[in-house]
Amino acid sequence: MSKKRLPIGIQSFEKIRTGDFYYVDKTPFVKKLVDEGGGYFFLSRPRRFGKSLFLDTLRQAFLGKRELFKGLYLENNWDWSEKYPVVYISFGAGVHRSVEELQNTFREIFLEHEKFYQVKLSYPSIKGRFKELIEILVEKYNQKVVVLIDEYDKPILDNINRPEVAVEIREELKNFYSVLKDADPYLKFCFLTGVTKFSKVSIFSGLNNLKDITIHPDYATICGYTQEEFEIVFSDRLEGVDLEEVRLWYNGYSWLGEPVYNPFDILLFLDTKEFRPYWFETGTPTFLIKLLTERKFFIPELEHLEVGEELIESFEIESIKPETILFQTGYLTIEKLEYVLGKKRIYKLRYPNLEVKSAFSEHLLNYFVEDIRAKVQNEIRLARILESGKIEDLIDIFHAFFASIPHDWYRKTELSGYEGFYASIFYCYFAALGLEVRVEDATNQGRLDMAVLFEGRCYLFEFKVVESEAEGKALLQLKEKRYFEKYQGRCEKIFLIGVEFSKRERNIVFFEVEEIL
Repeated sequence: MSKKRLPIGIQSFEKIRTGDFYYVDKTPFVKKLVDEGGGYFFLSRPRRFGKSLFLDTLRQAFLGKRELFKGLYLENNWDWSEKYPVVYISFGAGVHRSVEELQNTFREIFLEHEKFYQVKLSYPSIKGRFKELIEILVEKYNQKVVVLIDEYDKPILDNINRPEVAVEIREELKNFYSVLKDADPYLKFCFLTGVTKFSKVSIFSGLNNLKDITIHPDYATICGYTQEEFEIVFSDRLEGVDLEEVRLWYNGYSWLGEPVYNPFDILLFLDTKEFRPYWFETGTPTFLIKLLTERKFFIPELEHLEVGEELIESFEIESIKPETILFQTGYLTIEKLEYVLGKKRIYKLRYPNLEVKSAFSEHLLNYFVEDIRAKVQNEIRLARILESGKIEDLIDIFHAFFASIPHDWYRKTELSGYEGFYASIFYCYFAALGLEVRVEDATNQGRLDMAVLFEGRCYLFEFKVVESEAEGKALLQLKEKRYFEKYQGRCEKIFLIGVEFSKRERNIVFFEVEEIL
């Protein structure tokens, strides 16, 4: 008998079989949210992570559609005698390029609700119609209303590269969401989803009872598949699949709980059995890459980034922080939470997995260079050099790459004297190949700029920017600081590589390799 799958983004830790269907059952989270006393909840997750699916699950439960939950936890753990009117608002479809387009979307949403509930709204303003709809539904059904808002921030993010428009749209949304505060006596439950988390002051002013469950450990796996779910639910699709390789490629998203897979990645991988950046390819982070470059962000630091609570908690158009948007959009995830002086929260962030690390590095390289074909050829040559062990041939690859970057690009970004830029280029090349790269690695003599580990060989790099002529100080520092001692016993071969860049030439003027015997 053929088996069908509805990998709906709802979960428990056991496999549930009903007829020919297999589920990842997340309906226990629906019950948990309501048991906490209802109220207002907010969840932020990256795009294509199952937020909309979970919101629709909430919708069908409150509408009393028991037949949709057959075999799931909620079937026998929900009061199906109670049905509630649901106001369901989604901004996920299309692009909103102006306040006018957003207002038109509001009008269309209200028209849909008028048809569905057979009611008529008369208030002229958008805000007024929202409030009127809630009050009419309470009167018609003699029940409080459930409000579900999906992708609440998408109209703002649609215009993130146009700050003036983004601010106007934010203010329009703030005015709209303010209805929720005044409508509190009429509301049974509210749940909002989005990618970014704006501060309550900027968009949810007065909504003091909004509970953010984004990085609450109890809700860490509310969206996505855990390793156990992946292996159990899809067991008959995993013959011949290297589970460890799948984990390295796609697992790793963490919100202070068990790490999870993005469902979008898994479904496409199981269809083709090919390792590709499925999730990453659905969105190009051009704005983010430009922001990182303009802020002279040290790209290798993305391997292990430490930020305070204020950088991970809120996103503001007027002062966009790269660390915040990297985390909230899914390019970085939480590695661990630490406390300094017993109370100050410090989050350690990292790439979630190999897909994001390699694909993000690839896009950075594409941003720096005009000749993509030459860049690809350099990557192929780099891979072959690493396989052959002829590390001295690296200089030709990187010299050609820096030479291919237009001088006008340097003028616009003012990066010719920035050591971190040159180090970032080296890092991106190695990271794009999926290699193990360690940056700012601490030793008892200081911090090593970069280490690349590949098949028992360790390549230790030190970078320097000089005025024009080679000075030979990079390799000298590697030897004097004896950074290699940390790697002795771990690697069969250790290579010290000193690289110096000229501000004037904007390229490598010194590249020396020495093997530690």
